[in-house]
Amino acid sequence: MITERIREVIAQHGRLAVDVSTLSDTDDLYRAGLTSHGSVNLMLALEDAFGVEFPERLLRRQTFASVAAIRDAIEELHAELNV
Repeated sequence: MITERIREVIAQHGRLAVDVSTLSDTDDLYRAGLTSHGSVNLMLALEDAFGVEFPERLLRRQTFASVAAIRDAIEELHAELNV
């Protein structure tokens, strides 16, 4: 599932202060310790993991604020690729 894969990538690259498994899909990743630098590393890892490239319009804090927000962005990018 996409959510589980996102959580794996966050665990490996997000450098959170807490275990991502303790967070809900809507919990704020920045409050959990995600930094600006960490969000860049996370974005690059997500691009590799899901075969997408985040366009400039999605390069904002809200895109990476939660597991749910990341999932929504990736699903949107996959939908655009299938058009």
